[in-house]
Amino acid sequence: MAKHKRLEEEGDMPVHFVSTKSVVLRFLFGLIFIALLGTACVLLGYYFGFIDAFNLNNPTDQTPVSTTSAPFTPYDPVAFAEPVPGEFFVGVGRADVTGPIAQVNMMGYANPAQTAAGLHLRLYSRAFVVADSSNRSRVAFATVDCGMGSQIIKLEVVKRLKAMFGNNTYTERNVVISGTHSHSGPAGFFQTLLPEVTSLGAVKQTTDAFIDGIVKSIVQAHTTSKKGRLRLGTDVVTEGNINRSPYAYLKDPQNERDLYNFNTEQDMTLLKFEHENGQPIGMFNWFPVHGTSMNFSNELISSDNRGRASSLFEKMMRKNGENISGNESFVGAFASANLGDVSPRTKGPICVDSGLSCDFATSTCDIPPRVKNCVAFGPGVDMFDSTDIIAKKQFDTASHIFNKSGEVLDGSVGWVHQYVDMTKAPVKMDDGTTTYTCKPGMGYSFAAGTTDGAGAFNFVQSMTKGTLLWDAVRDDIIVKVVCSEPPPAEYYDCHHPKPVLLPTGYMDKPYAWHPTIIDIQMLKIGQLIIIAVPGEFTTMAGRRIKAAVKKEAAQHGLPNAKVVLAGLSNVYTHYIATPEEYTAQRYEGASTIYGPNTFTAYYQKYSSLVQAMVQGTQGKVDPGPSPANILDKQVEFLPPPSPDKVPSGKSFGDVVSDVKAMYAQNDKVSVMFYGANPRHNMKIGSTYLAIQQLVNGSMWKTILVDTDWETTFAWKDAALKTSPKTERNVITALFDIISRTTGAASFDYESAMQLYEQEGSTLTPTLRDVIRRAGSKHLSNSVDTGLFQFKRNSVNAEAPSVESHVTVEWYIPAGQQSGTYRVAYFGDHKTGEASPTPFTGYSSQFKVQA
Repeated sequence: MAKHKRLEEEGDMPVHFVSTKSVVLRFLFGLIFIALLGTACVLLGYYFGFIDAFNLNNPTDQTPVSTTSAPFTPYDPVAFAEPVPGEFFVGVGRADVTGPIAQVNMMGYANPAQTAAGLHLRLYSRAFVVADSSNRSRVAFATVDCGMGSQIIKLEVVKRLKAMFGNNTYTERNVVISGTHSHSGPAGFFQTLLPEVTSLGAVKQTTDAFIDGIVKSIVQAHTTSKKGRLRLGTDVVTEGNINRSPYAYLKDPQNERDLYNFNTEQDMTLLKFEHENGQPIGMFNWFPVHGTSMNFSNELISSDNRGRASSLFEKMMRKNGENISGNESFVGAFASANLGDVSPRTKGPICVDSGLSCDFATSTCDIPPRVKNCVAFGPGVDMFDSTDIIAKKQFDTASHIFNKSGEVLDGSVGWVHQYVDMTKAPVKMDDGTTTYTCKPGMGYSFAAGTTDGAGAFNFVQSMTKGTLLWDAVRDDIIVKVVCSEPPPAEYYDCHHPKPVLLPTGYMDKPYAWHPTIIDIQMLKIGQLIIIAVPGEFTTMAGRRIKAAVKKEAAQHGLPNAKVVLAGLSNVYTHYIATPEEYTAQRYEGASTIYGPNTFTAYYQKYSSLVQAMVQGTQGKVDPGPSPANILDKQVEFLPPPSPDKVPSGKSFGDVVSDVKAMYAQNDKVSVMFYGANPRHNMKIGSTYLAIQQLVNGSMWKTILVDTDWETTFAWKDAALKTSPKTERNVITALFDIISRTTGAASFDYESAMQLYEQEGSTLTPTLRDVIRRAGSKHLSNSVDTGLFQFKRNSVNAEAPSVESHVTVEWYIPAGQQSGTYRVAYFGDHKTGEASPTPFTGYSSQFKVQA
């Protein structure tokens, strides 16, 4: 060493000269250092990438999760290590989507007379996100308290998620949006016109509320994701549904029906979410039943039996400090399944005028046969009681499954998605030939409605032949006014034996009346497969497609697949009946819009995509033709709310009629206020009312809000007079919106029907002339949709001011604590273009005596 030092100092040799031993030692130390440095970089990168991906700086398990979310910085997800089987990152979220609660038509019954005038149960989007342990593959599922999934809603939700998280995290391929099928939510959130007939077009407030809330729920599920487990269980819901079209069900093969004990599915499948420490964070289940416990006389926005069941479950799972409904950290979702022919009205239909049984095939009463008196009821004494009973049946079964250990999910996370043009989808027949689906069309029995909600005029179920009158109305009015080109004879033949009443595949003014490009989508979480179907599959249709998917999964490497069907997902295509049920042309068959091969096309398409999903090759699947986003072309005829006023000497929030001084358990408290139009402020994430209890003699504590079962909030225009009773139905609304959007003259359908019946159901020259003249009276050949595009939600300054009365009711439950209470009302009044001005009204104090 001394020599080396001396030589370096003297410059006789290069300064980098070292011995061979030193070289080896330095080389080994260098390798060790590089390895340690690399390992540290990987660990730090993984840690900060994980934090960025899942934002773990969020409320802990002990803190209620907010329904709002902080802004996000866009990013693209980073794939880390290979996924570990059975390990997932899981998150759940919930957000308010209630929207307008007054003056808007409700979606579901297609009844233009059912206009919202208050609130019973708020509407929510409940979502889950599941990613594999590598963060390479994830799926998101949202079940929403709305009538059904909507294509424009999904397109807009995905657009916003991409803006937040980049183009590859959440897309139309791994996001599913399913409707719970409540028939008591606001309408007007589609991009095709037929579902918006009774709402007279789109409703921007509804559309915005759904989009905003669904995005918030998915974002919340994403940001609260943590490592966790998933468990799956199944059990039976006893007496929770009936088949409302047994006549059609009996058309299915006897040997197939013999495989099942019931003509509805009665199993509930439940997915339990828990963190790795065993802490439960959420529950989603699928069970088939219509959201029609609340009938079409209801005017209060409601999430129906599923929403009631969700609130019961979330209340049961409250943590310490979680005392207000809708703010629980636990998310409990009751999602839809193959409910097409399934009703919650378990007492069944009866002729309300005679007490006799309805006709089995046509669901009619009287002579001549009419559907309006054939109505299903039950199981309770009224619609509120029935809603509660069916909800509690679902809740009880869900609780039982949830409290069992359940089958642990173990496997990859995947998805498959393809857009399909359902107007010409190929279908391979049993004889080897190929046929095709039809351009969409609605049959005559669509206008007959169901025993859950009767339809129009002289239409009945099971109509396999049209009538001279309505064929003429179709050809000489609807086709001439709404279709750019008339349907050819081959189109009507394609739908046989359905007699087409509305040729929606050709109805294109002011824009399409039915969708053409449809989502075909499935999600995979371990051994669970979720089939997201774009409509209402009947009982047997759902059974067949689930069995087919399960069989395909087993053949391609997933022998233990558990399959559920998520109904009314992504885009609404009405009903999907089996080919055999289609021949019966009950309401469900008449509403199977792509013709007799609709179900078979879906059956074959879903089956063909299972392999790609199971084997992880979904990226090679042809994405298909993308649907257009025509949000900016929507027409809206709902006028803005009018300015508000109160009588001279009164203030907003003053009491019109006050409470009594004393109440007992099971009594009803009622108070009326001078109010304002609730459309000025939809109180999303908030409340219109509060039931408050006096605590310690000086402080008021809120114990109930407007999403609690025990409260109702009703609004009315104080000056509005009840108009004479005239029949309003989907057909009257159809001609109304045709007139508004095309400038066509109104059609006097009542006179036409009277003349037709007087002439013995013959089409006289006089009647033919009346129809033809109605079809030729155009104000213009085309509509300027710019006149009717989405309106900014402002006050209708030209309209006279309106005095509003708001009634808040509280049904005091058994077991309510004795004490002093009051009712609070939170409103917002508006004049001109100024921002709404908030106000609060209070009832007098009153006592509840236990």
